[in-house]
Amino acid sequence: MADLTTQYLGLTLKNPLIAGSSGMSDSLQGVRAFADAGVGAVVLRSLFEEEILLDLETSKRKLAANAFIYPESLEFYEDTEHHKETTTSYLDLIEDAKKAVNIPVIASINCVSASQWTYFPKRLQEAGADAIELNLFVMPSDFRRSAEDNENQYFAILDEVLKNVSIPVSLKISPYFSNLGQMAHRFAERGAKGLVLFNRFYNPDFDIDDLTFNNTHVLSTPADMVNTIRWTAILSGKMKCDLAASTGVHNGEALVKMLLAGSDAVQAVSTFYKNGAGYATQMIKELNDWMDAKRYKTIDEFRGMMSQAHVANPAAYERVQFMKYFRGFSK
Repeated sequence: MADLTTQYLGLTLKNPLIAGSSGMSDSLQGVRAFADAGVGAVVLRSLFEEEILLDLETSKRKLAANAFIYPESLEFYEDTEHHKETTTSYLDLIEDAKKAVNIPVIASINCVSASQWTYFPKRLQEAGADAIELNLFVMPSDFRRSAEDNENQYFAILDEVLKNVSIPVSLKISPYFSNLGQMAHRFAERGAKGLVLFNRFYNPDFDIDDLTFNNTHVLSTPADMVNTIRWTAILSGKMKCDLAASTGVHNGEALVKMLLAGSDAVQAVSTFYKNGAGYATQMIKELNDWMDAKRYKTIDEFRGMMSQAHVANPAAYERVQFMKYFRGFSK
């Protein structure tokens, strides 16, 4: 039996498989199911910036109705009170999960600005979260904003959160930067303890008959992991933070590949929607069986073996154009 222990965000994980943020980790029952299946850690479903602000605004309105009695209480409430509704439920889930399972519980916030919500990560820490994952993407659709303006928004968010917490903070980012390698390096230099490569987005589609919007390609496929492999392999060994591979990880083979590329941990979601939380047990078994077959005792013995820094042909990760690959190709 191989030793699957790994380190991620300064946390000790019994294995590198993490149940990523999803609706399946939105309840104590869901968290327990993943823990029972043997994952190394679980990321709770994302709390959206808008949800935090809505709860804050609702609470302020309720209090304002009686502010003529204690007008100074409004400011006190905004700064110190645990706001009700969605935010309180999320804090309760963290507290309950920490009591119920013996694996790291990572909170998640989906955010796009460094607005009034940045007080809230401290509440997550106080509730017992082992780390915070910020799911970040600034849509570059405002033609008045420069690329530098958009990039600075990421750093503003990270800086504000880091001011308020002492637990590790990771960033779940997209591949859609014109200078992805440099941005990843700057995130690490700024204090991010980890990067999750990559987040997956809502993709709009519409029906051509009734002209209504709907979702498309909600779940990933195994083919979606190729870009994650590329960038994990390129960044591995060059960063001052940990790397977690995500998107397209559907089985134990993909788990092995991401570790070979150099990831410190691996997140999966879509395969659990398709196969249930219990499928994590099979993925971990496949990793263990592969290590036994290769006679690896620990993950560190092979982690990054196929990264750009270690392969004989590092240019393979740089090439993005087809050359010989489609010459003579037939289905």
